[in-house]
Amino acid sequence: MSGLSQAAIAACGLCVGVVCGFAVRRARLCSYAAIESALIGGDWRRMRVFGLALAVAVAGSQALALSGLLDPAATTYLWDRVPILSILVGSTMFGLGMSLVGTCAFGSLVRLGGGDLRSLVTMMVFGAVAYATLRGALSGVRAVLEHVAAPTPGGVPSSLPAIGGVWLGADLRLLVSAALVVALVVAAARDRRLLRMPRMLSAGVALGLGVVAGWAATGIAVDSFDAAQRPQSLTFVAPVARTLYAGLLGASAWLDFGVASVVGVVVGAFAAARFGDDFRWEAFDDHYEMRRHLAGAALMGFGGVLAGGCTIGQGLTAGSLLAVSAPLALVGMAAGARLGMAVLVEGSLIDVVRQRARMWFGPADPAP
Repeated sequence: MSGLSQAAIAACGLCVGVVCGFAVRRARLCSYAAIESALIGGDWRRMRVFGLALAVAVAGSQALALSGLLDPAATTYLWDRVPILSILVGSTMFGLGMSLVGTCAFGSLVRLGGGDLRSLVTMMVFGAVAYATLRGALSGVRAVLEHVAAPTPGGVPSSLPAIGGVWLGADLRLLVSAALVVALVVAAARDRRLLRMPRMLSAGVALGLGVVAGWAATGIAVDSFDAAQRPQSLTFVAPVARTLYAGLLGASAWLDFGVASVVGVVVGAFAAARFGDDFRWEAFDDHYEMRRHLAGAALMGFGGVLAGGCTIGQGLTAGSLLAVSAPLALVGMAAGARLGMAVLVEGSLIDVVRQRARMWFGPADPAP
């Protein structure tokens, strides 16, 4: 069991969520906006901020692992078999849903704190579909997709250093961690425009430290067979589902790091909105917008569970452990988001597929 009580762990989750929600709201930081700016506008500043967050998370999490305060193999991100199909399908669906909603699950919670009632509806649908995928009517589909998995060499945990170590016969954790941290920090530091944006930089550091704080608060858990007692940190798929469950069924379910962090993000974003005098009640403009948000929420809920996490859960939390799943999920989310951007511009998924088919496989233009 953990050296902290469940109430203390939940209090840590609440505090981490408040800090992250406040910082991200003040900075207007969003993972979907980061992908959109990079892929469409060629502006990589937000992506570099998330890279900075990952650098902080990797440095702190690996330090906890080396000190014995965290056992990465006891987390839900490192397995001896990698469900590649589930991760790729789920992350692509999550990215598509993210584009329809206009933000990720974490971003929806931040928007909710600012008075966006569209996010309240989105998160209710998101949480319900995620819970159905975890334990309900859709869990059978998840099990089928997760069955397609690639075993790791020698049955080692599915982290990049562990797998590389099997091939090269050496412990690569320090080398890979240091190289990644230095590369990400240098990438952020070289962007002079970004250096003039202290709120954006502080939000990235806050997210990275939030991941580390989550591992530190829950990392002494020793029962690797009980998911409820495993070390956990920031992620916003299953915790949102558990928050919805807790709100319906009982107070005891609130004593959880993930559930408390979800509440904390909303509280922190609310505080930032009030502090910045930009709290505004917002609702759907029409039924078309509502339909788009509902579809996106369902895709994110189902896809997020299949992918094993959201942009924060896989991109930062799993990434802090150098898990193989992190780059796979991020590629899928970026691809799904880019597809969603095309759908929003060109009308429907069928129209996009038809246009791309004509572009790639249509007859060549006749020679002049």
